[in-house]
Amino acid sequence: QVQLVESGGGSVQAGGSLRLSCAASGNTYISPCMAWFRQAPGKEREGVAATYRGGGRTYYGDSLKGRFTISQDNAKNTVYLQMNSLKSEDTAIYYCAAGSSYDCYPGSWSISSRYLYWGQGTQVTVSS
Repeated sequence: QVQLVESGGGSVQAGGSLRLSCAASGNTYISPCMAWFRQAPGKEREGVAATYRGGGRTYYGDSLKGRFTISQDNAKNTVYLQMNSLKSEDTAIYYCAAGSSYDCYPGSWSISSRYLYWGQGTQVTVSS
């Protein structure tokens, strides 16, 4: 079992920044693929970014690279999502997810149904 707890959400004006954190605990070694997803009202959950705990694999959703950066601190079992130049369309609930190493590949990282473990989500609201 892996437990995930997100933090860092909130309200910000367009153009601002936020950093989300996802603290993992439990048998984290079984789920080395760490990802961020988001879901806006009335929309499907979409992949934002993913990173492999062992390094060397990082992925971003279309148009998000350059504004969003995923990083990790393995000593703290924590994954971060730095979000800059936020837009109103970034408003959503952001979820942290943990999956197997097979999930951290270009064709699979953004498929939410592949991930076994999820955090409770944190709200991000961007006002224009």
